[in-house]
Amino acid sequence: MVRSTTDRVDTIEVRLALRCLLQHCPDRWPLEMFWDAAATENAIGRAQGCTAGFNGIVRQLRLAGALRDPSA
Repeated sequence: MVRSTTDRVDTIEVRLALRCLLQHCPDRWPLEMFWDAAATENAIGRAQGCTAGFNGIVRQLRLAGALRDPSA
């Protein structure tokens, strides 16, 4: 996500990571949003889309019990 502010991040590694997360996310929209934004040429749009997708993925993982809240 951090690298998305300067470069496209639609790489095989990111695709694999999103694929691995698929089974833990009941809703696919955050994964799709991240991937779609990762390929965008516009740096601001790419960073915003990747951040929104990332936040959605984290929320899905917490709801599924696959990620614990560090403050808890």
